[in-house]
Amino acid sequence: MSTEYTVVVDVAVITIANPPVNGLGYAVRVGIIDGLERALADANVKAIVLTGAGKAFSGGADMREFNSPKTGREPGLNTVLAAIENSRKPVVAAVHSVAMGGGLELALACHYRVAAPKARIALSEVTMGLLPGAGGTQRLPRLIGLEAATNMIVHGASVASEALADSGLFDQIAHGELLPAALAFAREAAQRSGPHPRVRDMTVRHPNPEGYLAVARAAIAARFAHLPAPARCLDAIEASVKLPFDEGLGLERRFFLELMNGPVSKSLRHAFFAERTASKLVDVPESTQARPVNRVAVVGAGLMGSGIAMNFLNAGMPVVLLDVSEPAVQKGVDAIRRNYEASVKKGKLANADMEARMALLQPGVSPERIADCDLVIEAVYEEMDLKLRTFRALDEVARPGAILATNTSTLDVDRIAAETKRPQDVIGLHFFSPANVMRLLEVVRGAATAPDVLQTAIGLARRIGKVAVVSGVCDGFIGNRMVARYARRAGELLEQGALPEQVDQAVERFGMAMGPFRMADLAGNDIGWAIRKRRYAEDPSMPRFELADRLCEAGHFGQKTGAGWYDYAPGERKAKPSVRTRDMLQTWWREKGVTPKRFSDAEIVERLIYALVNEGAAILEEGIAVRASDVDAVYLHGYGFPAWRGGPMFYADTVGVYNVRRALREFAAADTSWKPASLIDRLADEGGAFNA
Repeated sequence: MSTEYTVVVDVAVITIANPPVNGLGYAVRVGIIDGLERALADANVKAIVLTGAGKAFSGGADMREFNSPKTGREPGLNTVLAAIENSRKPVVAAVHSVAMGGGLELALACHYRVAAPKARIALSEVTMGLLPGAGGTQRLPRLIGLEAATNMIVHGASVASEALADSGLFDQIAHGELLPAALAFAREAAQRSGPHPRVRDMTVRHPNPEGYLAVARAAIAARFAHLPAPARCLDAIEASVKLPFDEGLGLERRFFLELMNGPVSKSLRHAFFAERTASKLVDVPESTQARPVNRVAVVGAGLMGSGIAMNFLNAGMPVVLLDVSEPAVQKGVDAIRRNYEASVKKGKLANADMEARMALLQPGVSPERIADCDLVIEAVYEEMDLKLRTFRALDEVARPGAILATNTSTLDVDRIAAETKRPQDVIGLHFFSPANVMRLLEVVRGAATAPDVLQTAIGLARRIGKVAVVSGVCDGFIGNRMVARYARRAGELLEQGALPEQVDQAVERFGMAMGPFRMADLAGNDIGWAIRKRRYAEDPSMPRFELADRLCEAGHFGQKTGAGWYDYAPGERKAKPSVRTRDMLQTWWREKGVTPKRFSDAEIVERLIYALVNEGAAILEEGIAVRASDVDAVYLHGYGFPAWRGGPMFYADTVGVYNVRRALREFAAADTSWKPASLIDRLADEGGAFNA
C-alpha cells in the first residue's frame, strides 16, 4: 500500500507510505486522490492532514517513471494538487524530515502547512537539469516572495524549516510532536469562516520585479553557461509575476517537458542513478553480513595516508596512523591538523569538533599497534616490492578476520594478496587525491576476496561519504587504466604539433574540470613517470611517451617543483604557458622530422574522449567493470568529467555508438592502435547503447 488512510476523531489523515523517501509515483498519486475523496464524502470528517511515513514527508517525483508510460498517466501530480487546492475541507500539510521537489509542491498546494523543526526544504529539480514541474515556480514566489523563491529554485539548495519560519511558507513550526500539532491546527482551521486560502490566488510582491529578474538573469548566464535549467527556471518564475496562474502553470509544464527530454537533464539523471547503482553488488547476496569495523589503521602517514585517515576521523572512528619513524608520523599528524584548522578558519568546522577528531587519532611507529584493528589500509609508496614487504609484515600482526586493504592505484592486488596467508581478507581501496576531499573510492575485488569483505567495503564507503565503484584486477583498474590511454593520446597530439595549453583548453571547454597536462602537473609528473618506467620494464614493446620522460628527466614534476608542462610562480597554482616546454617540443619536432599539424578543438576532444570510450568498452568486455554506468561514475567522481554530459560511456550513447565507431575507424586508418573494441563493433551493428 502506497498511502494509508485513518481518521482521528474528526480529522482524516492521509499518510504517504512509499519508502524510502515517499516518492510521488503513480500509486501514491492515486492513493492521495482516493483518500481525499473518502474524506470529503465523510460528514464526520471536518479537515484533512497530509503527511509522510518514516523519514520523509516526501522526497518528490519518482524519477524512475520519467520517460515511461507512467509519466503522463493520470492522475498526474498537477491533478492531485488541483484536487487538494479545491477541497472544500481544509487540507493541512504536516511536513517533517524532508520535503523536496514534488514533495514541497504537494505542501504548497495545501491550504495550510505545519512543519517540524530541522526539516530539509527544497525545490531541487535544477540539480537534475529540470525545473519544478508541478507549480513550484508559480506558487513559491507567491508565498515567500520573488527573491527568496528565486534563490531556492535556481540553486536547488535545501533550507532548514526553522530558517523559513517567518517566510510565509509555514503557518506554524511545531515544537512538540508534529502530528498532534497538525491535528489541532486542522480542527482550528475547520472552524474558520469563508474559503480556505489558496496560494494560486495570491500575487507576487516585489518593488521592482523586472530589475531584479534582469540582474538574476545576468548572474545565471555567467555561472551556468552549460546548463539550460537555471535560465528556464527564471523564465517560469517571471511568468508568476506577469501571467495569470494557469497560464504560468502551462508555461512551466512546457519548460519542464522540454528540459526532461533534453540531453543535459538525461545526462544529469543518468549521473544520479549511476552513483546509486555503482554500490549494488550483482553476485553478492543482499543477506551477506558485513564485518564490524570500529577501529581502523592506516600504514603510511604521507599525503595520501593522512588524507585517508581523515575520512574515518570525520566519521567518528578511532584511527591508528603508522609510519617508519616518529618524524614521518608527526608530519602526517601535522598535515591532518592543518587541514582541520583550515576548515575551522572557513567556518566549516567547529573548533571543538576538530579537537574531538584529533583525539581519535593514535599515531605511532610500532606495527603491533594494528593488532586490535578491524581494517588496516596500506598507503605506502606505489612500488610493488615495498607493498609486498608491508603486507608480509601486516599479515604477521593483524588479528584473524581483520581486513587488509591496499591503496594501490595501479598494481596487482592479487599478487599483493598472495603474499599473505589470508588472501580472502585482502581488497583494494583506491582513494583519490586529495583523499579527504575526492568522493570516489575504487573498491578492487581480488580473485580471492571474500564476499563479506566486499560487502564491508561498500558499507564503509557509504559510512565515510564516498561513492564506491567495484573494479576487477588489472593494471590501473577502471580509472587509471582509462586515463593512461587518455594521457597517451594527449601526448600523441603534442608529438604531432599541438601545445599543452591548446589541448587542455579544448577539453576544458568541453566541460572537463582540468585538461590532461594541468592534471598531470597537479598530481606530479613523477607519479606517471614511475608508472611508465614499470610498464616499460614489463612490456618493452609498449610505446614510449618520450616527451613526458624528457620533462621528468629535467626534474619538471609540476606544481611541486614550480615547473612541469606549465610554469608556476612560487606559492601559486595558476598554470602559465611555458616557453621552456615549447622549446622542448620544437626540439623534439625537429629531431623527429615532424611538421607541426594544426588541430581543431573538435578533433582534440574527439580523440581524447573517444580514447576513454574505447578503453572503457574494453574494460566492460573483460568484466573489469560490471556496468557502463560504473565507468561513468568513476569518471564523474574521480576525474572531473562533466555531470551534464553523463560520463564518457553515456556521452558515447548520446553521440551514438555508430558514430563513435566511425571516428575510431578513421583514426585507425593511420594508426591501428585506434581499432574499435569489439563491444563497440557489436553495439554499433545492433544499434545498441552502453547504457541501454
